[in-house]
Amino acid sequence: MRKYEAVYIFLPSLEEEKRNNLLDRFKGIIEEEGSISNIDEWGNRKLAYLIDDIGEGYYVLINFEAKPEVIQELNRIAKISDSIMRHMIIKQDE
Repeated sequence: MRKYEAVYIFLPSLEEEKRNNLLDRFKGIIEEEGSISNIDEWGNRKLAYLIDDIGEGYYVLINFEAKPEVIQELNRIAKISDSIMRHMIIKQDE
C-alpha cells in the first residue's frame, strides 16, 4: 500500500450534515482496503481565484494509505459530486 494525501474543497454554503455524509463516504471507500492516519478540517478559507463566482471554500485534508485502485474510485466520486469544487490526491514520498 502507498501513502496518499487528499485535499477536498467543498462549497462553503454546504450544510454540515451533507458535508459529513460525503466525508463518511470517502472514509468508507478508503477503509475498505486501507487506513486513514489523519483528517484535518481547515474550515472556510479564501480561494486564490474565483471558482464559478465563489470566493471561498471549505477545505478538508485527509492522509491515508491505500491501493492505487482506491484513488480511482475517490476521483470518480469527487468528480460526480456537485458539493465538491476541487480536489487533488497526491502520492507522498516514502
